[in-house]
Amino acid sequence: MPRHLKKISEETLHQNPWWTYKHDKYQLPNGQIGDYYYGETEGSVIMIPILNDGRIVLTLQHRYLMDKQSIEFPCGAINQGESSLNASMRELKEETGCLADIDNFIKIGEFESSNGLIKERMHVYIVEVHTQIAPSQDETEDIEILYRRPDEIDEMIYKNEIWCGQTMAAWALAYRHFLYKGKL
Repeated sequence: MPRHLKKISEETLHQNPWWTYKHDKYQLPNGQIGDYYYGETEGSVIMIPILNDGRIVLTLQHRYLMDKQSIEFPCGAINQGESSLNASMRELKEETGCLADIDNFIKIGEFESSNGLIKERMHVYIVEVHTQIAPSQDETEDIEILYRRPDEIDEMIYKNEIWCGQTMAAWALAYRHFLYKGKL
């Protein structure tokens, strides 16, 4: 049976607008004291936007840590005090220029993206898009918009063209939606 770690103390080592880096002291059942370092956020969102013709909107952007291009579903941070739904609407418009009525955002699940390193709940939405305008990306974003059919997404994952874990997890949750609608 897994051992439970009892938190003794918590301190913030660094904080910025996107995340907080923390250090906890914990105690094992045998009395031994240990250190645990982790990040924490307000959460994040990822959307699978669907156009009227059934194609899915993806983003192509450079990921600094991996120093390579990444094909992903639009995603982003939840700001303090913001709901996951409002964050989804904001991020979708910023990154892709896609607009949708609030009723067209269907929450299909949530997950912890890296539960040993960061406390971050990612909320997953399927979105039926009604309009697409020019994106309003921030100064750090240089995003190209891609359009793919649902059956192409699986192939892109198998060929490692999509290697983003969050995108693959969101697709695993969304897959049944497309399967049941006969889109795969």
